[in-house]
Amino acid sequence: MPAIGSTERTVYAPEQAAIIDGFLRPQAGGAPLIRIGDFGDGGYLLPDDLHGIVACYSPGVSERASFELDLAKRGIRSFMADASVEKPPMDIPGAEFMPKFLGDRNEGDTMTLETWVSGTDPEPTADLLLQMDIEGAEYATLASASRDLLRRFRMIVIEWHHLPSVLTKPRFQNKAMAAIDKLRDDFVTVHLHANNVAGSVVIDGEAIPRVVEATLLRRDRAGDLRPVMADELPHPLDRRHAPRRPWLALPERWLGACES
Repeated sequence: MPAIGSTERTVYAPEQAAIIDGFLRPQAGGAPLIRIGDFGDGGYLLPDDLHGIVACYSPGVSERASFELDLAKRGIRSFMADASVEKPPMDIPGAEFMPKFLGDRNEGDTMTLETWVSGTDPEPTADLLLQMDIEGAEYATLASASRDLLRRFRMIVIEWHHLPSVLTKPRFQNKAMAAIDKLRDDFVTVHLHANNVAGSVVIDGEAIPRVVEATLLRRDRAGDLRPVMADELPHPLDRRHAPRRPWLALPERWLGACES
């Protein structure tokens, strides 16, 4: 899909934007990537390092639950949450569902990540997995979580939304920085994939995807790291969200240079 927007935007606060760019830039490290879930929307790439993870916390329930079903086959139970649906789209062995949104407060139909995990944690010293697609609420949710809680997650699979606004608008950028500040010392991005449904916006001459899927790995599991090169993506296991639309490329600001 071509970039959209009537006028080209310019990055706000370049120093902060550079921190965001650096965190989004994927690094190759840790175990090889595998695909969990369908070969389509609802499937994600993770390092093949799931042994010892006891549970997945999965806020944002879509029309599919193949990710959670694949985890159940590996002995990892899922805790799912979403106030916009009555129940998950299928029965997942061992899964629990809560009709709540995630956010930065406990109020009405919204709860914090801290409250959710503390009330359901099956094994308080074991590693967890977080898979989050909550339509822009990810920034406030993560910013309000403690670093101790976030370190419990060996991996975080997340959809980052509103990225053109994150780079160009103070309100969005400040929210994103608050979340990334909680993560960047302990996590590294090991995979990045642009959503080709949402399109992109031109910022300083580059088309910036509105939404990307990112896989974050806790640094103690990452080993030696190197930048992912532009010619290494899309990954062979990546799939387009909309199969009839072209791939949406990642901007150079989030990638290493192509190898000669």
